[in-house]
Amino acid sequence: MRARWAERRTPQHRISTTSAGAQHGLSTGVPRCGLVWKALTSPAWLARIVGVVGLISFLSALLPAIRGRLDLVLDVLPAVFPAAADTGTLALGILLMVLSRALRRGKHRAWVLAVVLTAATVALHLVKGLDVEEATISLLLLVLLIAGRRHFTARPDPRSPRKVLSVVVLGPIIATALGWAWLAVDARGEEPGTTTWQRLQHAFLGLAGIRGPVQFVSDASDDRASVALVVLGASILIPLAVVALQPADGPHPLDAEQQRAVREILARWGKVDSLSYFATRGDRSVLFSKSGKAAVSYRVMGTVSLAAGDPLGDPEAWPGAIEAWLEEAQSYGWVPAVLGASDQAATAYHRAGLDALELGDEAILDVEEFSLEGRSMRVVRQAVSRCTRADLAVECHRATDLDEATWAELRRLADAWRDGPVERGFSMALDRFGDPGDDRSVVVVARDAAGRPQGLLNFAPWGDDGLSLDLMRRERDSENGLIEHMVVALLARCPELGVRRISLNFAVFRSVFARGERLGAGPVQRLTHAVLLWASRFWQIESLYRANAKYHPEWVPRYLCFRTSGDLARVGVAALRAEAFIVAPTWIQKIGPS
Repeated sequence: MRARWAERRTPQHRISTTSAGAQHGLSTGVPRCGLVWKALTSPAWLARIVGVVGLISFLSALLPAIRGRLDLVLDVLPAVFPAAADTGTLALGILLMVLSRALRRGKHRAWVLAVVLTAATVALHLVKGLDVEEATISLLLLVLLIAGRRHFTARPDPRSPRKVLSVVVLGPIIATALGWAWLAVDARGEEPGTTTWQRLQHAFLGLAGIRGPVQFVSDASDDRASVALVVLGASILIPLAVVALQPADGPHPLDAEQQRAVREILARWGKVDSLSYFATRGDRSVLFSKSGKAAVSYRVMGTVSLAAGDPLGDPEAWPGAIEAWLEEAQSYGWVPAVLGASDQAATAYHRAGLDALELGDEAILDVEEFSLEGRSMRVVRQAVSRCTRADLAVECHRATDLDEATWAELRRLADAWRDGPVERGFSMALDRFGDPGDDRSVVVVARDAAGRPQGLLNFAPWGDDGLSLDLMRRERDSENGLIEHMVVALLARCPELGVRRISLNFAVFRSVFARGERLGAGPVQRLTHAVLLWASRFWQIESLYRANAKYHPEWVPRYLCFRTSGDLARVGVAALRAEAFIVAPTWIQKIGPS
C-alpha cells in the first residue's frame, strides 16, 4: 500500500554509508614522519597521550622516590618541597586524566589548562625526587600540546549548576581520598599505631590547613604532611574555577519569541515531516538559517548535539539551517547527530558531510485506503469486535472541544497509566499533555459502559491534514485489543476531522524483524534477529513492530545521521538518554540541566 505523499520521498538518493572523512584522504607524497607528527598533534591522539601522562604522574607520586636521587634534592631544598611536589603531582595527574576528555573535543580552555599543568608537572617531577624520566615524558607532551594549538578552538560548554555542584561536592571527597592514600603510603614519619580513621580526618582537615589528629615523630615530618595537604586542597580550586567561569551562552530551551517563530514555520511547512510538531518540546533548542525560512531542532546531551527529525521549514532552505547547526557543534566541540531523519533530510545532511544509517521505519496509514476487509486484517477485526461486545465506546475530539474538567481527569489518568515514573520520548513525542497551545491536537478516549475512561491516545498535528501519534495509554486490566479499537474508531472519524494520513509508532530495525523470519534468511540476518529478540525483553522493540504491522501501513524509513563511525557509541548513548531509556538517578536530575 503506497500513499500519495510517498512521491515526495527520494528513494533514488540512497544514503551512502561511506564515511565522509574518507573523501579527504592524505596525499601519498607526504613523508611518513609528517603524517605521524600530524596524528600525534591531533585532538584525538593528544587526548590519549595526556591521559597516559596523567596516569604516569599519578602512579609516580604514589611510588617511593629513588633514595639516591631524593638525597640530591634534599641537599638543595627543604624536605617540605619534595612532599609538596608529591601531592601536587598526584593532583595534577588526576586533573590531566580528567582533561583528556575535553581535549578530545578540541576545547580551547582545556588546552590552556593542560599546557599549564603539564609545564608544572615537569618541575614537580624533578622536585619530588629528580624523576628525570617522567619529567622528560611531560616535556615531550608539552611540545606536542604547543604544536597542536591550532586544533583547540572549541568554546566552553554552557555553564551548568550540576557541573559546578559536582566539582564542589566531589572535589573535596576525591582530594581527601588522595590525601589519605598519600598518608597511608608515606607513613614512615607517623607515630606507631596511627589508624585509618585518623589519617582520613587528618587528610580532610589538612586540605584547609587545619591540623588533624595524626601525630608525627618529628616536626619535619609534620611540616611535610601539612604542606602536602594544603597543596592538594589548593588543587581543588583549579577545576572549580574553570567550571564556574564558563559562560552560559550556549543552547537554551525555546523562549517565547522562538516558539512563535517555530509555530509560524510549522503553519506553512508542518506538512513536510510528521515529526515537525515535536520541535515545540520545551527541552529543545533551535537554530535558524540566515533567511529564517528553516531551522534545526536539537538538544545537547553530554557531548552530543542531537537533532531530531527533519529540519523545519522550506526544504530549499534546509542547507542554511544545517550549516548553522554544524558550525555551532564544531565551535563547542560537540558531536553532531540526527535521530529519525527522513530520506529527503538524510540526503541533505549527507551533503553537509554526515553519514547515515537506516534506523527503522515509521508506520503511516492512509485514511482513504485503510480497510478492515480481507484475511490479513482478521486480527484487527477481532479486536474491534471484542471491544464492541464489551460496550467500549470511543470518542474523538479536537483539543479545543474538551472542557477543563475533562482535561484534568485525562491528565491524572495519563500519569497513573504511565509505565514507570519517567515520561519517555524525544524525537517522536511531546513533553506535555493537554497544553492550551496544542489546540490542533486530537484526543481519542475509550470509555466503558459506566462512562469510565479505559484508554486514551493523543495525536499531534501533522500539517493541516495529518496526525502523528504522541501518547498511548490504557488501564492495565482493560480489554485486550483496546488500542486497535481506538485506532480504527479514529480512522472512521478522520473524514469529518479533515485528516487524510496518520503516523503511528516508529519501529526500530523493522526490516530485521521482517527479513529475519523469512525462509532463506542468511546467518547474519538470523543472528541480528536473535539479538534484537533478546533486547526486546528489556525494550519494546519487537512488540512495537508487531503492533504497527497488523494495520499493514506504509513503512517510511528513518535514518540516524552521524559524522564518523567512531562517534556511534556516544551518539547511541545520547539517543537513549534523550528518549529516557537511560535515566540518571532522581537526585542528580534535581540538581540542574545536563
